[in-house]
Amino acid sequence: MVLPEELLRTYRRQRYQLAGTHSAVKTCHWTRESLRTGERRFCYKQKFYGIRTLRCLQMTPSLGRCLQRCLFCWRATPSDLGVDWDQTRFEEGEAEDPAYIVEQSIEAHRRAISGFKGNPRVDPRLVELAMNPVHAAVSLEGEPTLYPYIGDLIGEFFRHGFKTVFLVTNGLRPDVLADLSHEPSQLYVSVSAPDEETYKRVCRPLVPDGWRRLNETLELLESFEAPTVLRHTLVRGLNLKDPEGYARLIAKANPTYVEPKAAMAVGFYRMRLTYEDMPTHQEIRAFAEALARETGYHILDESEPSEIVLLSRLKRPRRFE
Repeated sequence: MVLPEELLRTYRRQRYQLAGTHSAVKTCHWTRESLRTGERRFCYKQKFYGIRTLRCLQMTPSLGRCLQRCLFCWRATPSDLGVDWDQTRFEEGEAEDPAYIVEQSIEAHRRAISGFKGNPRVDPRLVELAMNPVHAAVSLEGEPTLYPYIGDLIGEFFRHGFKTVFLVTNGLRPDVLADLSHEPSQLYVSVSAPDEETYKRVCRPLVPDGWRRLNETLELLESFEAPTVLRHTLVRGLNLKDPEGYARLIAKANPTYVEPKAAMAVGFYRMRLTYEDMPTHQEIRAFAEALARETGYHILDESEPSEIVLLSRLKRPRRFE
C-alpha cells in the first residue's frame, strides 16, 4: 500500500527522511536548537527525564497511518489534502523488518544531521555525538501501534545499543499494548479529552469504539513495569476544561506521570485551528494546578518553552542519564 504522492511531497517539504517504505525520521526542533546553541536550549525530556536532546532520534514506523484525525495534530491527513487513502491499517506482507527499520532510521537521522557539519557556528564534537543517537522517540507522526511488530522494533533499538526507547500512542490498540514483546523505557498515552463527546469532537476517531478502546488502555497501564505517562494536549475552547473529568481518567490509569501540554500551532494544525486557540503556559500551569488538587499528584517541574507541566506522586522523576 504505497503512500500517495501528495502525502510524500508534503512529508518531504516538512523535512521528513524516509527510512524504508513506511517509516520516517525527522530531526526535531529541539535537537537542532541544542546543536545551534551548544546545548543551552533543549527538549523538556532532557529537563524532566535526563534524555539528552542531542542524542535523540525521532521516528515513526507508521508514516501516514493513524486511527484518529486530531484537530490539533501537526500532520497532514488524507482529508487535509483531498487524498483517497486508508490510513488505518497495513496490508498483509507490507510491514518491513524491525532490524531493517532501525538501521534505516539511524542512516536517515545521520543524513539529516550531516548538514550541520558545514556550519562554523556548531561545535563539530556535538555534531559527532548527534550522529550517534542513543535515545529513540517512537512518535513523530501516525500511530506506531498500527505497525505489526512494534514490540520487536523496540527490542531492536535496544539491541542496537540504544539506552532508552519512548513509545507514544493514542491508546486505540489495547490489544497490541497488552501483548508487547518488549516494553519501552517509558510509555506515553495521549488522553486529550475528559469525556466521550469531547473526544469525538477533538480527536475525531476513525473507529466507532475509540473511547472504549482508550479506556481499555488506561486500565492496562498499571500492568506495565515501565513508567507510564498520560499526555493531555490542550486547546483553548475545546478540551482545556473539566479537570475533574481528566482526574477520573487519571485515577483509572494510575500513571507514573501526567503531562498537560499546550497544543502547538505548527504544521497542519494551522489549517484547522488558529493561533488564538493555543493556550499560554500560564493557562497550562493553572490547569496543572487544578489537576493536582483533583488527583493528589503534585507538580514536579515545568518547561515554559514547550508549554508543558509535569505532575507525579513521586518526589522526583526517574532520570535515564
